[in-house]
Parts: sequence; structure tokens; C-alpha cells
Amino acid sequence: MKIVFFGTPQFAVPTLERLLDRSQFQVVAVVTQPDKRRGRGSNAIPSPVKSVAVERGIPVWQPPRVKKDADTLEKLRSSAADAFVVVAYGQILSPEILAMPKLGCINGHGSILPKYRGAAPIQWCLHDGETRTGMTTMLMDAGMDTGAMLLKEEVVIDLLDNAWDLAAKLAELGADLMVETLLKLESGELQPIPQEGELATYAPLIQKEDYQLDWSQSAISLHDKIRGFYPNCTTQFRGQSLKVRATIPLNETVWERLPAEFAPLQSHWERLQAAAGKPGEIVGIAKKFGAIVQTGEGLLLLREVQLAGKKVQSGWDFANGTRLEVGESLS
Repeated sequence: MKIVFFGTPQFAVPTLERLLDRSQFQVVAVVTQPDKRRGRGSNAIPSPVKSVAVERGIPVWQPPRVKKDADTLEKLRSSAADAFVVVAYGQILSPEILAMPKLGCINGHGSILPKYRGAAPIQWCLHDGETRTGMTTMLMDAGMDTGAMLLKEEVVIDLLDNAWDLAAKLAELGADLMVETLLKLESGELQPIPQEGELATYAPLIQKEDYQLDWSQSAISLHDKIRGFYPNCTTQFRGQSLKVRATIPLNETVWERLPAEFAPLQSHWERLQAAAGKPGEIVGIAKKFGAIVQTGEGLLLLREVQLAGKKVQSGWDFANGTRLEVGESLS
């Protein structure tokens, strides 16, 4: 099966590698976003997908706007591809492109559609406190993740999974699901299933203001936001910006969901239940773990943080290094 692969970030790499490693597929070209200039020297940095393609000797096309680039459009037409496989490419494909391959354009999307259509499904499902998510393969149409579904597979979301952890799980899951989808689609074993639009939810691009923490929210809501928008959620500490990268909501329902290394936290629980403070106030410091913050509802352990201009620290190292005291506040 001749395939043109469209993808850009690390999330798309496992699918590309799976297709390259299977004899049933011939990846004739890779379409990815243009190199980005980063760092002090403004060096051009290739996308993770491009790096793999170059290493494997696959032609790479990088149009700034694929649906407007005449040269790329001609190459796509001339490729005679059976399918275009699209995973986190980052540009919208025109109806002209969607109509080119014989089997269609097949997308791997990081949610159980029709929930979480859009640009950031993994981040928003964590933010919303979902306990399960997964991957869906679908036939692309002109809408935003509205195409008919082909295959789905679910995973359980662990309490301490963040967006990067979950993306890594889904990327591997999606790679195997795409192989299965393509083989069954070619053999005629799949019947596309239209999405129920009335059940759709959306996962828009994350805005800078979404990263701000409001300590009047509940501990579990803050925890879900911090891991969903990892590693960028911020608060203020002693007049400086503080990134809160990892937390644990403390209540009796979480102990059985935590890894064994956090079991000693239970010994602090009886004492902490009696603590009371204003939202954002440090009400305790758990030895070997870190500061415990009062929220609008419940307590939240700061497990990993980063002060502006400093290295990432464990919550315990942060409490020691700043000589943090009970009664101080985050704002």
C-alpha cells in the first residue's frame, strides 16, 4: 500500500515508524511543518517526524501552507498514493487533497470521538478529569474531526498521568491502531461509522490565560488542570512566578490510586485534616514530599515545581531551599 504520511510532533513518530517497519506499506513521502527557528542562535530545528524521515531516506515536503502550495499539490497528485495518513500534522487539508488518495485520508486522533474534537484533546480530557480516553481512526472530511470513524481503542488514565505521559501511551496505541485500520480498510473489513454530532465536545487551542492557577478551585480541579496543561501552570510565590508541574490531591479516596512510594503521605493525613487556611495558603509541609496548600475545597501537595529562572525541583527540595513556612501563601 502506497502511503504519504502527514505529521509533525513526537506524537506522530510511532505511527510513521510502524508504517516504515511493515512490509505491507510503502511510505513514498512525508509532509511535515517547516523547520522552526529556536534557541539563541535561531537555528532551524526540524520536526521529530522530519528527523525520522531523513534518517530513513524518505522524501520530505514542508510547505508553509499545504493547500496553497502548487508544487506540493502536484507532488501529492503524482504520488498515486493509496492513502494519506495524518497524525497531528498541524494544517487543515483542503477538499482537493482529501479527494486524492484511493482509500481516503486516514486520521489518528487522540480521543474517543466524538468527544474532544480539536487541537488539544489530550490536554483537555485531563483538565476535565476524565478517567478513560483513547485513540480513534477516521476518514477525514472537510470538518474539524467530524469524519466517519473506523476503529477505536481505550486506555485508563492514571491519577498521576500528565499530558506528556498520556500522549506517549496514546502515540504507541495509535500506531498499532493505524496499521490495523489500513489493513482492514484495504481488505474491505471496515464499515465507517458516522459520528453523532450532538455528542461532540471540543478541545480548543490552549491560551496563555488558561495556565493561571486559581486557588479557590478544588484540589482535584487544580490537580487535573496542572497535569492537563503540563508543564506550564503558574502561580505567584514571594513576588516571583512559580510553575507548578506536579501535584497530588489529598483525600481519603486517592490513597489506593497512588503508587506505593506515596503511601507514607497517609501518616500526615489525620493531622492535616485539622488544618485550615485560606485558598493558596501553605497549611503543612510533609517531610520528604513537600508543601501542602489549602484550596477552595481540599488540600493539594506540591510534588514538583520550578521557580522562574531556576531548575525544576521536587516539592521537598523547594520547601527546604526556600525555607518555606506554614502560613505563607501562593497567589
